[in-house]
Amino acid sequence: MFVILFRGALGAAALIALSTAALSHASFETAEAPANASYKGVLRVPHGCKGEATKTVRIQIPDGVIDVKPMPKAGWILTTTRGSYGRSYDLYGKPVSEGVKEIVWSGGELPDAFYDEFVFRARIAGEAAGKTLPVPAVQECATGAERWVEIAAEGQDPHKLKSPAPAVRVAQAAPAGRTYKAGPLTVEAPWSRATPGGAKVAGGYLRIANTGDAPDRLVGGTAAVAQKFEIHEMTMQGDVMRMRALDNGLEIKPGQTVELKPGGLHLMFLDLQRPLKEGETVKGTLVFEKAGTVEVEYAVRALGARGGSQEHQH
Repeated sequence: MFVILFRGALGAAALIALSTAALSHASFETAEAPANASYKGVLRVPHGCKGEATKTVRIQIPDGVIDVKPMPKAGWILTTTRGSYGRSYDLYGKPVSEGVKEIVWSGGELPDAFYDEFVFRARIAGEAAGKTLPVPAVQECATGAERWVEIAAEGQDPHKLKSPAPAVRVAQAAPAGRTYKAGPLTVEAPWSRATPGGAKVAGGYLRIANTGDAPDRLVGGTAAVAQKFEIHEMTMQGDVMRMRALDNGLEIKPGQTVELKPGGLHLMFLDLQRPLKEGETVKGTLVFEKAGTVEVEYAVRALGARGGSQEHQH
């Protein structure tokens, strides 16, 4: 078991308190996302309609957000409305021109004194890079409603709006990486970070999409510069970050995209034979239970690349 200790609990608590105090509008838990990548939209609903309980939550999906899959919510009825996108987008090599345009959770009961979250997964198209995408949301109550639908004009501060629409800022896409196919699986943009001299571990990151109708499982792999290859999961327990190897591999369910990234699921290259250098590529393989072995190359980014792997401590 690898463990990383963080001693900033008081600072984290202060940040959480500040965020809670500022939570008066409907907003997304993660308000920034990279282009050409998957996104988990968690809409935070902080209160009802002037004391009334929220019974329905509606959100409108803007152009640039595709392949939307809402999460069912216990006690609520989930419905969607499909429609045409403003243009055709590329989705794993296939053009798509329509999809979910509205999500509605209805029939529930969220009292004014309580807080809740409404979740969907989607993909942010590459064409949305550099934009801010407003996602209008409406809470409907017994006799009233909270309409978070105001969209800031160019140059206008959205914080000055009375009822601003929740929004997602879309960052520029990460440097392009190769895509690999293995049956219904698509492996996207494998990468790692440069390592300092003497380092014995490095992290591996990528996305795996399963477009088939049956689950598969990542069970192993190799990296040409390492003696060992493991699949790891990182979790927080209080102020302790724990990392453990997934001895049974990582499942990829039908229709699911799993992202291996710093701070969560990731690959570990152990017992490095030499340092990794920025700009090079490292050959390797991924081994799937059903799709078999796939040859890949990891693009090595800068030592200080954003989202770099944490150091393990024994």
